[in-house]
Amino acid sequence: MLNIAYVGFGKSTNRYHIPYVRQRPDKFHIGRVVAPHINKRPNDRLALEKTGTVFSTDIQDIIADKTVDLVIVVTPAPTHFTVVRQLLMAGKNVLVDKPVVATAQEATELIALANKNGLFFMPFQNRRFDSDFLTLKHVLNTGYVGRPIELELHMDHYRPNDAKLTGSAMETTWFDHGAHLVDQIVSLFGAPQAVAYDLRATRDLSATLSDQFEANLFYDDAFKATIQSSETTVTHYPKWILHGTKGSYVKHNIDQQEYDLKAGIMPGDVGFGQDAPQDYGKVTYYNQNNDRLEKFVPSILGDYGSVYDSVFETIVNKRPKLVSDEQLLTTMQILEAGIADVNPHIVNFNH
Repeated sequence: MLNIAYVGFGKSTNRYHIPYVRQRPDKFHIGRVVAPHINKRPNDRLALEKTGTVFSTDIQDIIADKTVDLVIVVTPAPTHFTVVRQLLMAGKNVLVDKPVVATAQEATELIALANKNGLFFMPFQNRRFDSDFLTLKHVLNTGYVGRPIELELHMDHYRPNDAKLTGSAMETTWFDHGAHLVDQIVSLFGAPQAVAYDLRATRDLSATLSDQFEANLFYDDAFKATIQSSETTVTHYPKWILHGTKGSYVKHNIDQQEYDLKAGIMPGDVGFGQDAPQDYGKVTYYNQNNDRLEKFVPSILGDYGSVYDSVFETIVNKRPKLVSDEQLLTTMQILEAGIADVNPHIVNFNH
């Protein structure tokens, strides 16, 4: 069993982390939580204290605790580099929320520090276990659509009044949502040859932080992946649109985990994370007899806690990391290049 600690006790910690850890009592025990305001969630705190979790406001309490096997950093994004570096310097394994850092150079420094000290360091890329992503991988692997030609991935919201005018680039929609979407594409197809960027501030035209993006990632064999996110979309695009030489696949709604967690339905509850049949994606394809067929593809059940399973396997059983250092650096290079020039622009990557 791994004794773990959290730095940060806000919405993300209590929605996307702890509910899944509680489903794995044979693998993890939450030994400590450090946050500047530990009394904001009294009921959540009390529930953890009953299982032996110690709360405090000083990160040195985690650093000094020799029993802590893993620290999960869920603090505001601009603080990640400093906090993670401090923990790695103290000999702690670290799992950190996205976006990990601001630049590829910062990521390189943290990777080198972790590897030098024989420590685990990885981003919390829970959306690799989105139901819709797992199902999209299944469709690709089964060959329904043949050789992929076009893939579109959308993350749309309607939040017209939430514009942030100034701040760190890590607080843009590009770094926030893009960190997930870029990682999903990189995990499937690796590093692109080139990326065309379109980042814009759409909600408040005086803002210096973009809140909408489209990026086209170009690969060998005439393949292009497009990732797009908007905060002003009343009618959402499909989540996935895939076209290939033999067929197409379209999936509309996002992973049900997101909806359930926001509604207070937790992992382990009956029906948690399950798509209704009407929300299944549909593949339309031609078979070997040139028959045009349509079928709905049942959604594979997602589980964000699988990130924790992978961390356990890496730390305890020395399995390869879910997110490799190379994948992390590739994602950071793509993110950083998106804000390195006036938009729109194209960046060629020499790998």
